[in-house]
Order: sequence, then C-alpha cells, then structure tokens
Amino acid sequence: GRVRRHTLEEIKKMSLASFLPAPTQLSQDQLEAEEKARSQRSRSTALVSSRREPPPYGYRKGWVPRALEDFGDGGAFPEIHVAQYPLEMGRKKKTSNALAVQVDAEGKIKYDAIARQGQGKDKVIYSKFTDLLPKEIMNEDDPELHRPDEEAVKELTEKTRAALDKQVSQKIAAAMPVRAADKQAPAQYIRYTPSQQGVAFNSGAKQRVIRMVEMQKDPMEPPRFKINKKIPRGPPSPPAPVMHSPSRKMTVKEQQEWKIPPCISNWKNAKGYTIPLDKRLAADGRGLQTVHINENFAKLAEALYIADRKAREAVEMRAQVERKMAQKEKEKKEEKLRELAQMARERRAGIKGHGEKGAEDGEVRERDEIRHDRRKERQHDRNISRAAPDKRSKLQRDQDRDISELIALGQPNPRPSNEAQYDQRLFNQSKGMDSGFAGGEDEVYNVYDQPFRNGRDMAQNIYRPSKNADRDLYGDDLDTLMQNNRFVPDKEFTGTDHGPRRDGPVQFEEDPFGLDKFLEEAKQHGGSKRPSASGRSKDYDHDKKRRKE
Repeated sequence: GRVRRHTLEEIKKMSLASFLPAPTQLSQDQLEAEEKARSQRSRSTALVSSRREPPPYGYRKGWVPRALEDFGDGGAFPEIHVAQYPLEMGRKKKTSNALAVQVDAEGKIKYDAIARQGQGKDKVIYSKFTDLLPKEIMNEDDPELHRPDEEAVKELTEKTRAALDKQVSQKIAAAMPVRAADKQAPAQYIRYTPSQQGVAFNSGAKQRVIRMVEMQKDPMEPPRFKINKKIPRGPPSPPAPVMHSPSRKMTVKEQQEWKIPPCISNWKNAKGYTIPLDKRLAADGRGLQTVHINENFAKLAEALYIADRKAREAVEMRAQVERKMAQKEKEKKEEKLRELAQMARERRAGIKGHGEKGAEDGEVRERDEIRHDRRKERQHDRNISRAAPDKRSKLQRDQDRDISELIALGQPNPRPSNEAQYDQRLFNQSKGMDSGFAGGEDEVYNVYDQPFRNGRDMAQNIYRPSKNADRDLYGDDLDTLMQNNRFVPDKEFTGTDHGPRRDGPVQFEEDPFGLDKFLEEAKQHGGSKRPSASGRSKDYDHDKKRRKE
C-alpha cells in the first residue's frame, strides 16, 4: 500500500510540472549549483588553474589566508585570528631606494647600476677597471674600422633631419597664435590575456583585444600645467673612479704621524667632549710664549705678607688685653664677693664693721645727688621767672594741656616721648547703627557739626582780593588798605586793657558766685523727697570723723 501511495504522489508532481510554465527566476540553490557546474567546466578547459578560492564556511579550521586570492572578492575572515590585509588594505607600504640586483652576461653583479641611476640609457659611463685598459690594435681589414657606406649615411641623415624638423615644428607651432590640430597617431591593437581566469572576471572571456587610440586634443585649450618652473639640474657625470694600490699594513709610527688632532675651542664644545687640561693648554699655544713676570708682583706679595703678619700681631695683642681686663674684672668681682661674705660673717657674729659705714655713705651720696638735682631745677625756674615773668605761667599752663587742645591751638608738641598720645575726644564715643541718624530723631539737623577749616589764616586767604584783578577798583595801595584796621574805633573805651594777647582758650575763674553749690542743694532738696546717695555718703563720712575724734 505504501509503494503504491508513493508512486501516485510522484505521478501527481510530474503531471503538475508538465502543466506549469518554466520559471523566469531561479532559486538560490539552483543558482549556486549552476555556478559550480560552470566553474568546473572552465577548470576542465583551462590549462592552468589560476583561481584560488577560500574553503567553504565550516571547513576553515587551521587555514590562514596569505595571498590576495585567499580573500576572493570579500574582506577579512573574523573567525580567523591573524592579521589579514584584504586588497592590501591597512598594510604599510615599504618604500626603499635600494636598487634591484642586476647581473651581466657572465653572471656577475653589475655594480655600475648605482652610477647609472638617474642617467640616460645611452650615456656612456666608465666604471670598471677594464675601461681604463687600452683597446687592442685591430687589423686594417677589420669591419669596425671601415667607413660606413652611402646607404647607412643617408639613413642616419634622414633620421637626424626628421628629429630636427620635429623640434623646429614644435617651436614654431607654440609661437604661432593660431594652431592647427595635431595629427593623431594610428590606432594600436593590443591583445590582453588576464591572469585571473573565471566567470566572474573579464565577463567570462579568456582574452580581450584592446584598441588604443590617442585622445583628441583641443588646439584652443590653454596649457594645463606650468612648464616654466625651475627644476633642479640632473646629476652630473659620475666622477672618474679612483684606483687604489694594493693595501699594505700601516706601522705604529705612520699611524701616529697621520693622527690629526681635533680642533679645540675655548668657547664652543658642541659635541660635549671631555677635553683634558693638557690638551686644552697645548691647543692654546701658551707653551710657545716666553713668560715675563713683573717684579711688582713680588713687591705686592711681600707687602701683603707683612700686612697679614702685622694684623695677626694686632689681633693677638687685642686678645691679650681683653683677657687681662676680663681677669681684672673677675678678680674685682671675687674681691667684692669676699667683702660681702666677710660683712655677713661679722654681722652674724655681732661685730659692726666698716661695711655698714660704707652702705650709709652710699645712701648719703644718693641723697646729696637728689638735693643737687632739685637745686638745679629751682635755679632754672628762677632764671626763667627773672627773664620773662609771663612765660613761666604759660609754660606751666601748657604742660597740663591735652593733645587735642594743643592741636586745636596750633601749638607744637613740646613733650617728645616714646608713648603714643591720643586725642581724648576719640574715646567714650557711642558710635553704632544710630550714629548717622541722631538716635532716630529725624528733625535734628547735625550734618555740619564742625566749622570748615577753622585755621588762623582762613579769613585772610578767603577774603583777600587778587592784586591784578582789583587794581582798578582799589588802586595801587592795596597792601596799605589791608594793613589798616578799619573796624577799630577812633576813641577807645575807658578801662581797655593793652596787655599781651592771649593764646589759647579763655581761662575762667573757679565759680565766684557759688553756682555749683546752689545747684547741688537744689538736686538734694528738689525733685525727690529722699536725700541723694551722695548726700548720705557725705553725712556718713562726717559722722564717722566725729566718732573718731
């Protein structure tokens, strides 16, 4: 039953494929199978297989891509962990100016390729030892010595004329304003056989014929490139080879003779060599000079030696004197200590010695000095009072003034002292947030709390007219007008005092009317019934004194 069912299904499929039209697009599997078959056919027809393909996916274990063909058309293989350069991408190109090794007909290396580098191929360069040898004398019948025949001369002449005509025509055509189109060279046909054979390359063809045609050039086109650049001159003809005689071993003497000392400079040492002092001095040429020493050097050295010796003697003498003085001072201190110890022993023993008398003499001497100083002060005051009676009171009055009063009066500071003096008005000032607002009172106007420039000569500087501007108004006698006291009465009042002018503020007497006492009693018996604390303290002190009596 199974066999029968299988055959029936095959019959149905065949009948269905025969009824349907042929597919226009092949599936992926069909495409791959067809391409494999085509590649196998091409391999069988090709003589040598030039196509290398990487192994399929899953069979690349142990395979490493080395050549460009191993990558195919794709990139690197990520599952192979080696450095890969598909299409030579990422590989650093090694540039070298080394020449390829060339070999002559005998198989020897041609070293003259270095001399021929950059030269024309037809240039004659002598670089071998055989080039210096004279040529062998040939026979007269040798064909190389014969003159060329007429045909060779004509052929060479025509070649030379063609080359010269070509150069001349190019020069003339470049100079002409209108140029004719250059004649194109005939087309060339080149047969090309690619190295990569296959369906994917060269459209499946094995060979290709290429037609090479010269590109049409526009005669009116301006030049594309700058041809007036100055290019460096080509290399000159190589120098004649220096032929050396066979080398022989040099002796030590010849080596020493050929040893050229290096140039030693006293200023530059670019290489940083360590140069011995003897070599440096030898390079200086000092050994070639005759040295003449002046006799003044000897005199100076002798004078310095004598001065040094004198200075040492003076220092030693000074040190001896200091030691002697220190010894005397020490002996004096010891003597004093000995006397004090003797006095202490005598005082302890109850004997009144000369020491107490000496102490009493010292106290008497101090009292005499104090008396002498006081006598000098009294003499000084007496002289001042005798010379100027009013000056004494002024000096005594100015001694007790505060520094602020001295500044206000414009007096200099007569008391040079090391202590800093301060203006007493700066202390005990309540300055805080309400200092600029007068304690919160808006109606109080105290912006100008001090007079502006209350100096002595303020009025003279402000009200003094300029000399030139007011000459028409006041006349030339301006100084006499200013010196006149215009505000002095003609008749003075009775009882006017013409005594010396007062310097400083007004001095008041001490309460001639008893006003302070009256105010104190008013405070005690006035506003409050209780007596003030000050009154009680006074009564308490008065009662205390009475009890003591």
